[in-house]
Amino acid sequence: MFEKINDALSFRYDTEKVLIEPWGENAIRVRATKGQVFDDNNWALLSPEKTKPIINIIDEKAELINGKVRVEISKAGKIEIYKSSGEKIIEEYARNRRDICHPKCSALEIEAREFKPIVGSDNYHLTMRFETLDQDEKIYGMGQYQQPYLNLKGLDIELAHRNSQASVPFAISSNGFGFLWNNPSVGRAVFGNNITTYEAYSTRVLDYFLIVGDTPAEIIKGYAKATGTVPEMPEYGLGFWQSKLRYQTQDELINVAREYKKRHIPLDVIVVDFFHWDKQGDWKFDKTYWPEPEKMIREINDMGTEVMVSIWPTVSPESENYQEMLEKGLLINTERGIRASMNFQGETIHFDATNPEARDYIWSRAKENYYKKGVKIFWLDEAEPEYTVYDFDNYRYHLGANVEVGNIYPNCYARAFYDGMKKEGQKNVVNLLRCTWAGGQRYGALVWSGDIASSFDSMRNQIVAGLNMGIAGIPWWTTDIGGFHGGNPDDPEFRELFARWFAWGAFCPVMRLHGDREPRQPQQGVTGGATCCSGADNEIWSYGDEVYEICKKYIGIREKLRPYLRKLMIEAHTDGAPIMRTMFYEFPEDEECWDIDFEYMLGPDILVAPITYANANSRIVYLPAGCQWYEYETGLNYEGGQAIEVLAPLDVIPIFFRGKDNNILAD
Repeated sequence: MFEKINDALSFRYDTEKVLIEPWGENAIRVRATKGQVFDDNNWALLSPEKTKPIINIIDEKAELINGKVRVEISKAGKIEIYKSSGEKIIEEYARNRRDICHPKCSALEIEAREFKPIVGSDNYHLTMRFETLDQDEKIYGMGQYQQPYLNLKGLDIELAHRNSQASVPFAISSNGFGFLWNNPSVGRAVFGNNITTYEAYSTRVLDYFLIVGDTPAEIIKGYAKATGTVPEMPEYGLGFWQSKLRYQTQDELINVAREYKKRHIPLDVIVVDFFHWDKQGDWKFDKTYWPEPEKMIREINDMGTEVMVSIWPTVSPESENYQEMLEKGLLINTERGIRASMNFQGETIHFDATNPEARDYIWSRAKENYYKKGVKIFWLDEAEPEYTVYDFDNYRYHLGANVEVGNIYPNCYARAFYDGMKKEGQKNVVNLLRCTWAGGQRYGALVWSGDIASSFDSMRNQIVAGLNMGIAGIPWWTTDIGGFHGGNPDDPEFRELFARWFAWGAFCPVMRLHGDREPRQPQQGVTGGATCCSGADNEIWSYGDEVYEICKKYIGIREKLRPYLRKLMIEAHTDGAPIMRTMFYEFPEDEECWDIDFEYMLGPDILVAPITYANANSRIVYLPAGCQWYEYETGLNYEGGQAIEVLAPLDVIPIFFRGKDNNILAD
């Protein structure tokens, strides 16, 4: 039943095989299958750094020790995981009579690793069950979900992508370990008070990675070694980005860029949004509205601004590329009904990013029609991919059925452009995506939080989403300043929200203005993408004089933050450290910091406390113990370890710098 295979521990009982391997320092990988063999897929994981584990096999059990982690498996196949201190951190939940002398022997007949066969298939509906060992345990990470809870304990999480939802199934526990559910199947995770379960709705292999560390920073650094880190952020990622849905013509876009230049407002990136093309899947400028893109890009580059271009993965049957892609098998398929997955401005089907040939194909079009014209940064929209109907079992990819492998799609989409741009010699690659999965950071994925509401409720959700993405190993993250859906720039209530969000945006990893504002603008033209009309103006001067001055203030602060941000981006590249950091990441010894949702650290030294309620002119801010804190707006110093009330008129976001008189923004 037990066998040592090289540096791995193998267990076999009936048709099930279990393999426990060291996977880098203080980390292990556990796999199980009822198939013939384990497949070669590492999914999110890279090849591990070599370690020297200790494997002991005795009559009743076997164990593997790798640094700070010890895994024990009984003769009945039950797995328990311990820290080197002896503290148990994982115990499988099994209730059966396989060992009648075990204190948890039960007639319930519930297996910890349940492989339920899918009739007519080699796949299984997999359920992995763990005991809840600590009622006070806190869980963080898992990606981006539209809910207001930083601590995920007690939550039911869908392991699937949707517009504004990104499943990145790595979490850290307050008990000192990180856990990756290394399976791209659509599924579910429940962090219950009695039991924790992970489900994969269609798979052949159970696969998870666990790492032990003394601090959250140590855990995330080890996880980054296992799954990769972001590239170095180019300089244009540090400043202000201007976008809206959508600039309809070349003249409209270039006039906005000129206006920023005229007003002496620094602008790092301006965006050409969707439907600048004729047909979806053409992946090129429509010359009717964008007659001289190279000239436009050169002029904007001369202003010190990069041009980002939107890419959609959807392909219309009317596109010039559709027939070739169909013949070569480069499109996803449907199991039922007509071959369409999206119905927006016409019925379309997505290109199959899981197919290497399809990745090469879309890059060849983008290279010819955008990259050679001077575009060095892409907006890879619809990356989940978004479906008009989220019938996850109705789509099939090159790698397999969507329900089995679908969560890998955004990583493959990002990889198409990352590989292509690296092949062209571009050193530092960053592309904006609406989604990613575990490991997607290594393909230059900057994730934003999708098509969200313009409300204070939504703003609070985004703060939590950004922090949990950082814990999940995705340090590059941003949001639509002001929210996406709705919001009239002439509405005083929306102006208040916009001002608060804009100030917060200056302290996000990337500062990006975007949105679909009301009222809608008149259609310009009658051909191509013209039927996709624009929202109202969304430049910083569109919100009245008071808000304009606030925006200028925070763009100026962002500029002063460049040296500090540059250091954080290097740390993200070398160690996987998040840019937006939960309070407990920097202050794990301060118990108060494990319960703070709506304030955070930007790197090690800047505490950010956004105003997240309408008509609020102050808020309570907790200052962690162990150091003094300098308040930027007042110049006052405070002792740590206390909560204080901070005044915050409309032009103020409370920020504090770690250390007495430590004015990071001083000239």
